[in-house]
Amino acid sequence: MPFTLLLTITISLPNMRTTHREMRISKLLLLLMLICTFLPPSSSDPKDESCLTHLFQSFDDPNKNLRNWSIPTFSNPCLDFNSNLAGATCNNGRVYKLSLQNLGLRGTISPYISNCTNLQSLDLSNNSLAGPIPVELQYLVNLAVLNLSSNHLSAAIPPSLAMCNYLNVIDLHENDLTGTIPPQLGSLARLSVFDVSNNKLSGPIPANLGNRTGNLPRLNASSFSGNKDLYGYPLGPMNSKGLSVVVIVGIGLGSGLLSLVLSFTVVCIWLRSVEQKRADEQEAKIPQLMPDY
Repeated sequence: MPFTLLLTITISLPNMRTTHREMRISKLLLLLMLICTFLPPSSSDPKDESCLTHLFQSFDDPNKNLRNWSIPTFSNPCLDFNSNLAGATCNNGRVYKLSLQNLGLRGTISPYISNCTNLQSLDLSNNSLAGPIPVELQYLVNLAVLNLSSNHLSAAIPPSLAMCNYLNVIDLHENDLTGTIPPQLGSLARLSVFDVSNNKLSGPIPANLGNRTGNLPRLNASSFSGNKDLYGYPLGPMNSKGLSVVVIVGIGLGSGLLSLVLSFTVVCIWLRSVEQKRADEQEAKIPQLMPDY
């Protein structure tokens, strides 16, 4: 309804023998319309703009799948529940989901991703992203799904991910992650999917992840497989292959040294016996050579 028409109707209400209560309601409606008229249009959150700008700058997009990701679009990525960016989903004017999987993206994950504070799902799987997992992800306190699988991410898994209390899914399989699995992740009570298979992880599987108790979802061996130096339930005990090599080398060196000592000892005994025999023969010849008086 046009504002001028509403204003006309509202002003004319007292002349139509309206009650005092109706007059108060009409004045309230008029006030609300005035407020809505002069309110500035909704704008994007500046943190979202910073997040998207830096994230795009950290990517290399050889296939031009993010061609509509541009600075003008970053300034207003959302229109209520609709998004102007490929792979982004909005909720009430904020970016709450980024689905950028299988786009051939290269580069790294910008730590400014933490500025998308309303983010609930981040999926960057099946790309060629490298570098570490940003520790700044800990500031995404609403994050429920984290899928960074099938990339070339390296370094250790940040223990600070445990700060994201709403995490249901952590999928990091098929990367080059090293180090141990942070035991802090076992404190995530909502965690139902955890996959770190086919990395370069080592050390024991934390008991609060590998052998969960109570109503917590159990994780099977496939979640941890493909890490040759990872051990503990639900995988087998510590891999003894490395220890066997050391033992074999030690045994080989010890046996060689022992053989050398024994051989040297035998030679020494033989030489001594030969010398003793010669000495005895010399002593036996001396009386025969001495003249008779």
